[in-house]
Amino acid sequence: MCFTQKRVAGATELSHLDAQGRVRMVDVGNKAVAKRTAHARAIVRLPAAAAAALASPRSSRKGDALTVAQIAGVMASKQTSALIPLCHAVPLDVCVVDVAPDAAGDCVVIDCHVSARHVTGVEMEALVGASTAALALYELRFYRRIYSKH
Repeated sequence: MCFTQKRVAGATELSHLDAQGRVRMVDVGNKAVAKRTAHARAIVRLPAAAAAALASPRSSRKGDALTVAQIAGVMASKQTSALIPLCHAVPLDVCVVDVAPDAAGDCVVIDCHVSARHVTGVEMEALVGASTAALALYELRFYRRIYSKH
């Protein structure tokens, strides 16, 4: 999985540490509510046989693997604060997870787009959604036969 982080000019401290270096949750109480959006992408490389199997609506014993991965990504995005320590609970306005084979047919590309009107960002929600969708693909059908490209 690849992601980039914006650097804030003049930022020299870690936001989740207090003056004594102890872990803390960031206080966002004075921040203004704004529309927050984020996008994360995961790419899962597949062997040819596994990629060909994705064309079937019964690509796994649990059903269409791409649809199950999509649902897993959305569900996980909504539960990010339960999975990531110190992460604020953000009620998402929308979470869209697209899961599709790439043009070459040897990878599945997972894009997770989230947005919310809140006082804190939604980057973690997008990252959790994309990575969970990739993990769901791995668990459903392709364990021991695939590996993560990023």
